[in-house]
Amino acid sequence: MEPLLLPSTANLHAIDVYESHGGYAMLRKALLMKPEEVTEEVKKSNLRGRGGACFPTGLKWTFMPKQTHLPKYLCVNGDESEPGTFKDRQIFESNPHLLIEGAIIASYAMGVKTAYLYVRGEYAKWIRLMQKVVDDAYARGYIGGNILGSGFSTDFYIHRGGGAYICGEESSLMNSIEGMRGYPRVKPPFPAQNGLWGCPTTINNVETIANVPVILRLGHEAYTKIGAAQHPGPILVGVSGHVNKPGVYEMPTGVPLLEIIERYAGGVPGNKRIKAVIPGGSSTKILRGEALQGVCMDADSLLKAGSSVGTAGLIVMDEDTDLISVITRIASFYHHESCGQCTPCREGTGWMLKILRRFERRDATMADLDLLLDVANNIEGNTICALGDAAAWPVQSMIQRFPEEFEKRVRVTAVA
Repeated sequence: MEPLLLPSTANLHAIDVYESHGGYAMLRKALLMKPEEVTEEVKKSNLRGRGGACFPTGLKWTFMPKQTHLPKYLCVNGDESEPGTFKDRQIFESNPHLLIEGAIIASYAMGVKTAYLYVRGEYAKWIRLMQKVVDDAYARGYIGGNILGSGFSTDFYIHRGGGAYICGEESSLMNSIEGMRGYPRVKPPFPAQNGLWGCPTTINNVETIANVPVILRLGHEAYTKIGAAQHPGPILVGVSGHVNKPGVYEMPTGVPLLEIIERYAGGVPGNKRIKAVIPGGSSTKILRGEALQGVCMDADSLLKAGSSVGTAGLIVMDEDTDLISVITRIASFYHHESCGQCTPCREGTGWMLKILRRFERRDATMADLDLLLDVANNIEGNTICALGDAAAWPVQSMIQRFPEEFEKRVRVTAVA
């Protein structure tokens, strides 16, 4: 497949180069269409969100009320803080105008007059780069008042993130933009009814928005023929861990995980056996290496395998990996990043970490394994946002799929 999101063209961040390769032509095309026609094209493409939930993008856009006296907002979520995930950064660096063009098209389709790009606070370099890109787009008339003489106007702002993983959760992100603490909100009401400053708001991931000009260029019929039928289009897969060529690779959805590891990422160093993979970032359930046959990088295949596509951050671990250290490190991250609003998450993540450290020190008992699973089960589904689930799922799946790793770390009691 020809790269659509990350083409090899150099200097594509320069607006002249982007325009010379057809940049902003799809914005011009969209402005000649009715807003509802743009939404319908995205809806028919079956584009599913690339931020982890895989929700149909066009359907989400239809939730934005057409008639309202309130201002409407678009938030593009670039708070890329999931361990093992680094694909949005590649769009900032390699094809940022595609993101801007997609955001303005989305704004036109939903009648949005103000759009925000929320970028992870630690991405200082990419924030500066994106601000230059936005300034250039303003100067060419692609953002601002009466865009390309169409009568449509919208503004675009970059908001530096609050430096917390929780701000990647959509309602916490909105609180952060409003200048408040990054606490997730209770739903309902949902953002489309009550978002930024109580106004209708749509939140889409960076990669999701970058797909919008591609859909208009190819047409929805051609787009649906790329990759997996129920989860079509190009996808950016960030491969890390024990591979010879870690990096971000663009491919059609539905590529087998083993092919991604071998063909794209160059295989495992020393031809060692794959012990485990985390397919979609640290919050997705771990899979055993020997269970990867036939498992593909799309939502349905990974769900059937007992995991999820998440942010397509594929973490590969070879036969020598200490999985107890891995899961302890993951649990430490979620304990540190819990906002503390919900008791099951605030207390439960701490207890999971304490128990896992006992296994790490070889000072645990078999009763600790039952306790660890019980704590994880009591976190899952009992919190305002999905961070509780994100903390529980890796632990649950590690216990389910690698019980022997825990059993061999149990303290041996001497017999008198």
